[in-house]
Amino acid sequence: MEDKRISPSSSLVDAKSSVADSSVLQIRGGHSLQGHVRISGAKNSALVIMAGALLCSGDCRIHNVPSLADVEKMGRVLSALGVNLQQSGSVLDVNASQITTSKAPYELVTQLRASFFAIGPILARLGVAQMPLPGGCAIGARPVDLHVRGLQAMGAEVQVEHGICNAYVPGHSRRLQGAKIYLDIASVGATETLMMAATLAEGETIIENAAREPEVVDLANFCIAMGAKIQGAGTSTITIEGVPELHSTEYTIIPDRIEAGTFLVAGAITRSELTLIEVVPDHLLPVIAKLRDIGVTVLEEAPHSLRVLPADSLKATDIETLPYPGFPTDMQAPFMALLTLSEGDSLINESVFENRLRHASELNRLGADIRVKGNAAFVRGVPMLSGAPVLATDLRAAAALVLAGLAAEGKTIIQGLHHLDRGYDQLDVKLQQLGANIERLPSS
Repeated sequence: MEDKRISPSSSLVDAKSSVADSSVLQIRGGHSLQGHVRISGAKNSALVIMAGALLCSGDCRIHNVPSLADVEKMGRVLSALGVNLQQSGSVLDVNASQITTSKAPYELVTQLRASFFAIGPILARLGVAQMPLPGGCAIGARPVDLHVRGLQAMGAEVQVEHGICNAYVPGHSRRLQGAKIYLDIASVGATETLMMAATLAEGETIIENAAREPEVVDLANFCIAMGAKIQGAGTSTITIEGVPELHSTEYTIIPDRIEAGTFLVAGAITRSELTLIEVVPDHLLPVIAKLRDIGVTVLEEAPHSLRVLPADSLKATDIETLPYPGFPTDMQAPFMALLTLSEGDSLINESVFENRLRHASELNRLGADIRVKGNAAFVRGVPMLSGAPVLATDLRAAAALVLAGLAAEGKTIIQGLHHLDRGYDQLDVKLQQLGANIERLPSS
């Protein structure tokens, strides 16, 4: 693939979003799937590792970067800060030797929540940062107060005014100071922001009640590859000993566990045999356990391969979303699609985000029987789904509608593809290669 330079004035994001907004997915359901599918790099690792590259004043080469609208947006945020990025396929070269401004662009940060996490590296590198409050999917309140309080504990002066978070480090050295930080909630974003900031702080930082997600571990390993001193990532206590500077590195992002889970559900809902390659089965333990509860056979074929087999029947089960290592909130919507065709009554309790059940009404358009009360969804299995026009309300809702459309009889038309393209690397193309009757068409 030809190299491409991501610049502040790049229209790549606008073009991709425009194409997604003006197109729909047409799915003719009822076709079985077959074959192998390679899982792309983890979206939530890629975004924060790109932010983490700001900590290094040299070159960083990042492998297994997925092709996503959100990755393009993060590239534009970094470019606007003065970072040089060169992309070739799934390889991204980042050079942050010249950060020309400490102020991130409002119009980009408000579109992408993960870009706010760059406040930690910018503040650690420059001693000052101006970051607009973030945006992203409308799935509930995700405040940044934990980020702010953590940075304040490390000696930063932080004020939020007119939608802008202004932070600076007082004193001659302009270096953050190590601190002991307790997070009221095991927030992934706050854990990552503070861990990055602490890598260049003076002294030791201890983060208690830290998030344990694989993407947090991936970021820690990336920082360690640059010379950071981090221990305990993947546990609830992370210890960081600050160093004066970090050096260049080459790093490969982990596979996306949510994409992998989505394809496991695709095999289950279409009663198909699929093999997933480039996966980490340990990251999928709660997803695999629930699939087995439903009656689906999932086999670990090799260290980085999983196979899902057709099920004779699907059974109801109950699900409660929890922080890792519990059942991931990002798999709640895909599993809701699967449970619509499972025999019996299922209960889904969404305990992570308070506004993440809007896809239920769209699944009901396809013939599902789902009742929502508060943060709980009661799903009564039906014999079949029928194709209909539906609208994706967020990223994982889009995936759920694709899965339901694969199993439904007749034609399903899905609008709102800009959500899907934020987090899935060519999902429709991969499904086509597995035998799905799915195509992207102009909305007219």
